[in-house]
Amino acid sequence: MRNRIPKEKRLGVAILAIALAALLVLTACAPRPIVEGKTVQFGWMQPLTGGGATTSQVLLMGWQDYVRYFNEQQAIPGVRTELLWRDTQLQAALGIGHYEMFVEAGMPLIVVGEPSARAALKGRCEQDKVVGFLSGSPEYEDLYPEPGWYYANILPMFERAAVLLDYFMENWKEERPPRLAFMHVDHSVGYIVRYATGYARDLGFEVLPPEVVPIVVLDSTIQLLRLKDAGADLVYIVHQSEGAGVILRDAERLGLLDEFQFAGPSLLMGDRTIKLAGAASEGFLATRSFPWFDETEVPGVKLIIDNMMKYHGQVTRDGEYFTAWTGAAIVCEAMRRATEDVGYENLDGPAIKEALDGMKDFDVYGLASITYKPGDHRGNTKKAIYEVQGGEQVRVSDWREAPSGRDWEFE
Repeated sequence: MRNRIPKEKRLGVAILAIALAALLVLTACAPRPIVEGKTVQFGWMQPLTGGGATTSQVLLMGWQDYVRYFNEQQAIPGVRTELLWRDTQLQAALGIGHYEMFVEAGMPLIVVGEPSARAALKGRCEQDKVVGFLSGSPEYEDLYPEPGWYYANILPMFERAAVLLDYFMENWKEERPPRLAFMHVDHSVGYIVRYATGYARDLGFEVLPPEVVPIVVLDSTIQLLRLKDAGADLVYIVHQSEGAGVILRDAERLGLLDEFQFAGPSLLMGDRTIKLAGAASEGFLATRSFPWFDETEVPGVKLIIDNMMKYHGQVTRDGEYFTAWTGAAIVCEAMRRATEDVGYENLDGPAIKEALDGMKDFDVYGLASITYKPGDHRGNTKKAIYEVQGGEQVRVSDWREAPSGRDWEFE
């Protein structure tokens, strides 16, 4: 018994030696692995589980699809672009932790899609000389009073709402002021739309008390009946597609579809909402930042559809996808320009920031024109109003310049 352990050790060493010898023989006989080319990595973090998951999953698909297309085009000769994603579960601590991991790995750009972590990370990006690209709707503090190292490709929620408010007021026919109510998710993504309150009053709206609904909406009867009692004319919803679908179906059940004009940002109006709400989605007005899938005369729309079929075998018609595709196109183009300017070995955050700062009228396949200015990193400031007609989204306004939140007073 005393010598049992040493004998077992000797036996284990012998087995290990034989295994290693066999591995060396197999390695010598096997073909050499292909040496991969140079790779540029950037981080991407968003709540892929929990609240916000359905929106984020569409966003991730769009980002991954464009990066794949970009690499197929060999847009940066000899260099492969790679997106590394992490799930934040709508928790600030996870977002901050993922950011620190990405920075430690030396990534020059991080797509910051965790809303609750953005305020904490804005200063960190500048300190660490890392570009922070905003996935999804920016909040006021992300871009104002100064954007720093943050960049976006869609407007804050209150600026997109302002475009819809302008359009609605232009078509208002009654003598009295229209009554507006914001109906939004119980999260900062929703509360930010209230920054449009002062703008709405200046236009002549009577602004009613807002209605708040949870991230997972099971029933919105109470909120809708309060809006009916208050005499709302325009109800601007800020939620995910699934939440909007429930609200519209509740309105249909309560016989309120003729009472209100429903509207909202493009992220909540796509096939998911239309399939869920059915006829209740008819007439819904959406502020869109990009064309819709039916507009195949736009080169970018056809390119997206072709690549969706190539990569997934089907077309997923959701509003968030365009935001992701164009965002990825901007990031990849900035990395391409920076690599061309300073070389692969010198590619870092300041080089990418300089490339973004020099981006003027960058045409994203006809989907959008991107320009960054000192103090204005919104990128895409043109919006149009689309209306659901016969289950499809149809553009009913011209593309117009959105107002800047820097120019009006907030309540």
